[in-house]
Amino acid sequence: MKRWVINTPDESIVNDLSAKCDLTPLALKVMISRGYDTLEKLAEFFNESELESPFELNDMQDAVDTINRAVDTFDLICIYGDYDCDGVTATAILYNYLDCMGANVTYYIPSRDEGYGMNEKAIRELHAKGVSLIVTVDNGISAIEEAKLIKELGMELVITDHHQPLEELPVAKAVVNPHRADSVVKYTDLAGVGVALKLCAALDGGDYDSVLEQYADIVAIGTIADVVPLTGENRSIVKQGLALLQNTENPGLLELLSLNKLSQDKINSTAVAYMLSPKINAAGRFGSPITALKMLIDEEQATSLAEELMSLNDERKNIEAKISDEIKNAITKNPGLLNERVITIAGKGWHHGVVGIVAAKICEKYGKPCVLLSVDEDGVAKGSARSVPGFNIFRCFKYCADLLERFGGHECAGGVTVVQENIGEFFGRIKEYADSMEKMPFAQITADKLLTREDLTVGQIASLSMLEPIGAANAQPVFAMLHAKVQKVIPLSQGKHTKLELAYDSTVQTALCFGKSPQQLGIFQGDVADLMVNASINEYNGSKSISLKIIDIRPSGVNQAKALAAIESVEGFLQGKEPDKKLASLMLPCRDDFLLVYKAIKTYKSVSLDTLMCRMFTLGMNMAKTRICVDGLSEAGVLRYDAVNTMIELVPNAAHADLDRLEIIKRLKKCI
Repeated sequence: MKRWVINTPDESIVNDLSAKCDLTPLALKVMISRGYDTLEKLAEFFNESELESPFELNDMQDAVDTINRAVDTFDLICIYGDYDCDGVTATAILYNYLDCMGANVTYYIPSRDEGYGMNEKAIRELHAKGVSLIVTVDNGISAIEEAKLIKELGMELVITDHHQPLEELPVAKAVVNPHRADSVVKYTDLAGVGVALKLCAALDGGDYDSVLEQYADIVAIGTIADVVPLTGENRSIVKQGLALLQNTENPGLLELLSLNKLSQDKINSTAVAYMLSPKINAAGRFGSPITALKMLIDEEQATSLAEELMSLNDERKNIEAKISDEIKNAITKNPGLLNERVITIAGKGWHHGVVGIVAAKICEKYGKPCVLLSVDEDGVAKGSARSVPGFNIFRCFKYCADLLERFGGHECAGGVTVVQENIGEFFGRIKEYADSMEKMPFAQITADKLLTREDLTVGQIASLSMLEPIGAANAQPVFAMLHAKVQKVIPLSQGKHTKLELAYDSTVQTALCFGKSPQQLGIFQGDVADLMVNASINEYNGSKSISLKIIDIRPSGVNQAKALAAIESVEGFLQGKEPDKKLASLMLPCRDDFLLVYKAIKTYKSVSLDTLMCRMFTLGMNMAKTRICVDGLSEAGVLRYDAVNTMIELVPNAAHADLDRLEIIKRLKKCI
């Protein structure tokens, strides 16, 4: 169960600003809900930010002078990139720019197996090939030892990066990074490709017009893919990039758009994030990032390379599905994994390029931090972690540092390397760290506002497109709907998805839930439900209608504070913590409680755990007690609990259970 927060825009501010700006009421309320509560803040958001002079970045002039000298003397320059979409796009624009200048230029992007950033072997290979100057993009800020080696070998180095620097900067002719401690730039949230764009502009004398006309489409893709905030300069760059992408002449991008069946006139940031960026990333995950790079810069091979990227992405999906199946099997064998505060699972031979994607999906599905490790043949495990706001995964790894070969990351994501013999202790230490927290945060969904019938018009919903481009720090608007009457429940695609017809605030609306059958959704005809939704416009045969996409749904009438407290208590008990006498008494079900839960499951035939707990809550049973009943009936063999999908169903012709002999009941009674 996720925590819901429903924002309420200040009506006095709404009334004041509505007369002073041309936003629709709905768009204005969303913006106020997000803190844009003055004309100045609104203007700053909606007016395209003028990009600061690239020379405001520390060392930019030195970078330009160093590169120009190499161009003039026809010294061999190597663009050293990274294998993700940000790094590939950054490499593409800088390589192409220098090539057009007439420079003697090449490129190098390490494979995922080589690891992120510069490495000694690659540096020595480049030196042997006659490279005189290395220019990094999207990496290099932490390459202290590699920078020393480059200097020892007699090469020059220019670093452009956007990652957080260490206290010590590498020795180089120039270190261009907006996050430098001595930085004076106003906007620091650029992607690696954004910094590379500024270098190109600086090489062009400081003027952005030409480089944006040539590269904004590629820069937009890299910026969106790197999930940097789409505010300020990034918002301006991406808006221009999306406009150029709608008219792009880049052969590789044209072919990629065609293969993804994307109409150029309907491209937005969401389409880039879900349709284009994954294909470019797939090259770095499964093949060679050079495939994606050449698609962007090699006109002759662009078509065939775009097709290759599509195949690599299909491979990514297949491998992701196999890893997900193995994780489902692990959870089925040990459902207790989901009771822990942090989900920790290790497997053998999982592809490192996909583990992070799977970890993110597990974190999203179960609302808990997740750490996945893949053990290779040499007994070394590499893994990825994803977390929820409030549980800092980097600090967690730091707590375990003595057990790890290496680790990195930030609050909500991280990477780790650990030898196989330390995995058990590592997972135990993660549990120790999580258990030391007084309370674990619940995954949270925040609504910009409660929907009303005045909001539910095609004009109002269509006006939300003004917020584009959507992305990090400017998410697609989320809305709450409370007390919606479910008139119809319609399965779609053989039950893979569900459509609801809702009577809401004197209107009738249609809402879609993707990836859940009606049974998994747990909402039935006649129910009154609360929902969190996205809203958009669907156009079919020239007719426009409102489309609501369900993010989360629950039966109405649940006291969220009490529900979350009960879930926290029962999960603590299932993890082995002994509740105090009062809490144990509240959690202990009697025979009638078991009977009520049994009858509820029988009524619905198959029901999700969250839905069952919500329904029993509205009947007066706390969620902790409901969960104890479910686990008790499962222990007795009366019901089956599918932990992976959190679905419950009764076992036909099950024998009667002696409830007093259940281990879970004995444990609770000992606490009273």
